[in-house]
Amino acid sequence: MSDPPDIATARISTLAAELRSTIGKLSRRLRDQTHFNDLTWTQISALYRLEQDGPATVTHLARAAGMRPQSMGANIAALEAAGFVTGRPDPDDGRQTMLSITPACEEWIRAGRAARQDWLHNAIHTQLDPDEQAQLHRAIALLNRLGD
Repeated sequence: MSDPPDIATARISTLAAELRSTIGKLSRRLRDQTHFNDLTWTQISALYRLEQDGPATVTHLARAAGMRPQSMGANIAALEAAGFVTGRPDPDDGRQTMLSITPACEEWIRAGRAARQDWLHNAIHTQLDPDEQAQLHRAIALLNRLGD
């Protein structure tokens, strides 16, 4: 027999709050494993967008971040000064600059991912027994369905 609708709704609401809180805590723990070199979240987001989507203009990055191009331009200037971003003229519009991540940035991203992977591997290995690891495997499938 299933729960009455109001009890089921309350249970799902509690589950959603617990899941959000747990994912936030895990995300913070993973972030703690990476040294961000005093970069802001906007700068980090721009770097990951350039890594995932390839070269882009400041205007495109600003639009994706929901900010003004002038504000994004200041963030990009800091990333260029740090050696993480380089620009070249847009072949379709020479007035625009196409931004790309540098090899140094690619290495920084790779090292950060490796540090987070190592931490998570160690945490799963040391804190979860084989049955719990199997439960986690099943839970990941469910989380993927929620994310799709």
